[in-house]
Amino acid sequence: MMRDLTTPAPAVSILTPAYDVARYIGAAVDSVLAQGFPDWEMLVVDDGSRDGTAEVVAAREDRRIRLIRQENAGVSAARSRAMAEARGEAVMFLDADDWLAPDALERLLVALAAMPAAIGAYGGYAVMAEEAKPGDAPLRLKLGPLVSGDLLERLLVQNLFVNGGHLLLRREAILAAGPFLPHLRYGEDWEYWIRLALQGPFVAVEDAEPVLFVRERQGSAYRRMAHDPAAFVPAMDAIYANPLLAERLGSSGLARMRRRAEAENAWIIGRELIRHGERAAGLGRLRASVAAAPSPKRALLLAAAHALPLLPRPLHGPFVAYPG
Repeated sequence: MMRDLTTPAPAVSILTPAYDVARYIGAAVDSVLAQGFPDWEMLVVDDGSRDGTAEVVAAREDRRIRLIRQENAGVSAARSRAMAEARGEAVMFLDADDWLAPDALERLLVALAAMPAAIGAYGGYAVMAEEAKPGDAPLRLKLGPLVSGDLLERLLVQNLFVNGGHLLLRREAILAAGPFLPHLRYGEDWEYWIRLALQGPFVAVEDAEPVLFVRERQGSAYRRMAHDPAAFVPAMDAIYANPLLAERLGSSGLARMRRRAEAENAWIIGRELIRHGERAAGLGRLRASVAAAPSPKRALLLAAAHALPLLPRPLHGPFVAYPG
């Protein structure tokens, strides 16, 4: 990574790719400006926005904020561009439509310092409505229990992190992992967390308050792509082609983990198909998932999914239809 040696390196670099998010990015930047821990830099990569995103960022006049403009190249390329210019000893990937709790950096740094062997720290998060503002009530809370330690096998089955905004990663681990893979349009962060987990353990923030507020947007990649089985294939292929995984787990162990991941993907696809109104196809995916990786909880949820037409909407739980 290139470093600017004219000023002291900050403790934390916050890296934010931004594409047509003028409506939201002000809250993200303001949440960084509100941090009680002041030793940070924020690099916003405007990835060819057409809606005034860059102007919103430029209006926040603070020497710790750096705006980088480039032609549209995708979120992976934008993150990697920011990584190349980051100077901090720890790195966070904050999405442009989310925002941080005012003490997020402090709590993550304390957790990271408590486990010197950890390559990163992570905390809980809150899911917010698309038009929510800081201070509004969350739709859902994801606060734990959070697990510290070796997360590699857990991550191989499913992405444990909603995005990079509730993780703080050591610079050395980022350097060793290298850039995001630019050809991945879905699951690119999942593949990256696995490369990080190959290097060492994660440590969880112990308190039960969110460090990140995640905006649930109608146009998000998850909502657009998670119901499409083909969307999972490039990331799965990239993950399971990593030679370091074969060295760690062996061919039989790697095949076993892939089968578990495919069962988890089938559950996600089935749930999202139901939420998009394709109930029959979704139930088929759910049944296949439970057959491949049975569990009492999933069996109960599968029964509930079959009974949805008989249940009032407040009881639809994870299968509640998307609005509109």
